[in-house]
Amino acid sequence: MVDEKRAAAAIRELLLAIGEDPDREGIKETPERVARMYTELLAGYDENSAAHLKKTFPSDAKGIVLEKDIPFYSLCEHHMLPFYGKVHIAYLPEGRVAGLSKLARVTEVFARRLQLQERMTGQIADALMYELAPRGVMVVIEAEHMCMTMRGIKKPGTKTLTIETRGAFENDEDLVRRVMEMIRYE
Repeated sequence: MVDEKRAAAAIRELLLAIGEDPDREGIKETPERVARMYTELLAGYDENSAAHLKKTFPSDAKGIVLEKDIPFYSLCEHHMLPFYGKVHIAYLPEGRVAGLSKLARVTEVFARRLQLQERMTGQIADALMYELAPRGVMVVIEAEHMCMTMRGIKKPGTKTLTIETRGAFENDEDLVRRVMEMIRYE
């Protein structure tokens, strides 16, 4: 996805625009380093979340499956600054379950794109609903946004919480409350 040569040229131009000497020792190789960094941080564009959910296992489990505290890092599409936090994914299996690592992998696919937290929450929920066909899915993301921490309002520690529900979770407040209690359980 990332054209590293073009990205490096853009970073060189940015260094010039802010009054820096791009040939100065210490930052001479910065444009190439930044281009490689963006290749890594935006690798989700080259991945399909469905690929991680193809392999499932038969299960007669009917209760809540919750994988919580999945760490993630993403880049806000408005300022290209990081936002980071934890993703919590709950689903109600319908005959099949996914490998636990696959939920974290799906999170990474969507986190490694220029992103909005609100959109990412829904993308994860939709991918799980479509690929696993469970009775329901609930995704909760809590994150700190550097665009609020280091610029603008400058309020470090402020967290944004987003929740998306699908299927059985959409109209069952008790089920949603149980998942929220499970997330808080130590």
